[in-house]
Amino acid sequence: MSKVEEIQKGIGQLRLAVPELRGVLLATTEGLPVAHSLSDGLDPQRFAAMAAAAVNLARKFGESLNAGPMAEISVTGSDAQIYIYAAGPKAVLALAAPAVSNTGLIHLEARGVARGFAELF
Repeated sequence: MSKVEEIQKGIGQLRLAVPELRGVLLATTEGLPVAHSLSDGLDPQRFAAMAAAAVNLARKFGESLNAGPMAEISVTGSDAQIYIYAAGPKAVLALAAPAVSNTGLIHLEARGVARGFAELF
């Protein structure tokens, strides 16, 4: 299976496991979208850039506190949640979900997919 097929499979697995997701995006740490499945008018370019910026800031924050490598970030708003996972040193997996989503299920599924994506990069 090619890398592209593996990435699409991982994104599809997340969408099947957590159908309420509004979006799934894999991006480089430079902010370029690699692959995505987005709804609700989410712009992949903007989502990728913001996810990469958040990961890079979290990495610097973690380094300054000697907290170890950044693994994940979550942002909760009144209407949505954003989950961002490190997918190795060169990629980031970002998910958008409704505010009332099952966070445990999202973490369970997304952490495994992020690890799989890290191996591809």
